[in-house]
Amino acid sequence: MITVLRAGPLTTVQDLGRPGWAHLGVPRSGALDVPALRRANRLVGNPDGAAGLETTLMGCRLRFEQPATVAVTGATAAVTLDRLAVHAPVLPVPAGGVLEIGRATAGVRSYLAVAGGIAVEPVLGSRSTDTLAGVGPAKLADGMTLPVGSSTGRAGPPDEDAPAPAAELVLGVRRGPRDDWYDVAGLFEQAYTVSPVSNRVGARLAGAPLTRRIEGELPSEGVVLGAVQVPADGQPIVFLADHPTTGGYPIVGVVGDVTPLAQARPGTTVRFRDLD
Repeated sequence: MITVLRAGPLTTVQDLGRPGWAHLGVPRSGALDVPALRRANRLVGNPDGAAGLETTLMGCRLRFEQPATVAVTGATAAVTLDRLAVHAPVLPVPAGGVLEIGRATAGVRSYLAVAGGIAVEPVLGSRSTDTLAGVGPAKLADGMTLPVGSSTGRAGPPDEDAPAPAAELVLGVRRGPRDDWYDVAGLFEQAYTVSPVSNRVGARLAGAPLTRRIEGELPSEGVVLGAVQVPADGQPIVFLADHPTTGGYPIVGVVGDVTPLAQARPGTTVRFRDLD
């Protein structure tokens, strides 16, 4: 059992998500930085899809009521065990040990895996917290307790370390289905910055508004991970793991890999590359 001493601004339970339920209005959800979660799980001998914790910017502080083996990956942040700095990615935590993930100094989201996984009850086949639909466990709060499963695996080598978050991201985009509604050439000709109001639902971008070509309203249409939606202000939004499954604003393209946005801090420069 783990007791949450400091939950941080947004710490959630995440695994690889719940694909296949969009027809019921439930998005995939899951870890925003999937490679980071996988690395953490492999370091402690868990299956790739075991549930861990995803922190946001300010980390969290946890007390482990039984001995555990943990790994921390993702954003660069100071990690302490009983107030002593820890530099190894994997560490044993004694019963009663207090582990703290501090403020992220590079990137946004840290991932904590515990041998055995976070064993909250699954919903629709996943233990992930969906912050938009409210499916899955609640986000962490001070005083909450979390069950830990039994460790059955052997720790193995993780994937290669992820590169440090870049100051400028270049995201490949395939056009459509509504790229005729805006002057999409403008999407590829300018730089955007990540807005502070971005979250697990979507990365909001700030830049010169795109010029609208077709007036009117669209009926709600399906939305997928990476969809680039342009609302009335002309500023694009790239949908992330907790995206809605339908939307009424035009989708002008789809980003092939949104993983870099998981660690993009507000103010990060984003450029789009036309894949068509």
